Amino acid sequence: MSNKTFCLGLGAMLFALCLSAEAQQAPKVPRIGYLSGTGPKAPTVVGFRRGLRDLGYIEGENILIEYRDIGVTQDRIPSLVAELVQLKVDVLVVSTGSTIRAAKQATKTIPIVMMTTEDPVATGLIDTLARPGGNITGLTLLTRELSGKRIELLKEMVPTISRVGYLLPDSSDARIRFKEYEAAARALKITLESLELQRQNPDFEGAFQAAVKGRVSALITARNALLVVNRKQIADLAIKNRLPSMSERNDMVEAGGLVSYGTNEAENYRRAALYVDKILKGVKPADLPVEQPTKFELVINLKTAKQIGLTIPQSVLFRADRVIK
Repeated sequence: MSNKTFCLGLGAMLFALCLSAEAQQAPKVPRIGYLSGTGPKAPTVVGFRRGLRDLGYIEGENILIEYRDIGVTQDRIPSLVAELVQLKVDVLVVSTGSTIRAAKQATKTIPIVMMTTEDPVATGLIDTLARPGGNITGLTLLTRELSGKRIELLKEMVPTISRVGYLLPDSSDARIRFKEYEAAARALKITLESLELQRQNPDFEGAFQAAVKGRVSALITARNALLVVNRKQIADLAIKNRLPSMSERNDMVEAGGLVSYGTNEAENYRRAALYVDKILKGVKPADLPVEQPTKFELVINLKTAKQIGLTIPQSVLFRADRVIK
């Protein structure tokens, strides 16, 4: 009996040692910190997750993603970034000027993959596009540089416009963009009206009432978390008030907006996954050039055009990359 007990004990000990050895040899599952203002089901996040899957990553198995939603205000950004830094994530993925700056201030060691509409060199985020230096790399979306082109397209589609409304969320980014659009509109002898929105409880109905009262004949929606989250309501109000709308994002058009001109958001975020993959495999962010878009998409919603009684010129339709019918 004692021999049997001894053998059982020895077997249990050897089994425990094997388990311990396996645990020590098990590879570490990388953890990604993802900070967004649009929620985990937004097209951009879906694009990023698809990019990871294409590279062989499966959430919960060989990669973990810590999602943090900043909502429509910027007040929580520093604390959410600090939370992800304390979790010792392997990479931070951020997509607004405020979140990028907060991440840069919070850590000099955790790699940061950004998607930015700003000029990252001019704003001091990186040294150069070719060799960003530091711990930040990613993609610049050139959203702001296309402001003039969007105004021109809007004028081509609706030649009679003279006053254009700009949905203006209460943020420094949005105000900078308003000035850029204003300069482009002035060159075409178009007046740009600001339709201001509060961060908390934004009154979209009131903004559209102000647009009608101000005899606005078209609308511009910028790339902003508040507008993206409420894109369906904005599209419905634009249709209700028969206002042609130009957007910086194609998902606004998919929600019922009239037209967008810019980069493919989902594709950009899918490409951001490539940066994450390279960093996880040992490449330093300082050695990864910041990517600029090479293709811009013109997306038109013909169903919306019909609803607001607008005939899109053939010259514009021929140039469209995608037409929603």
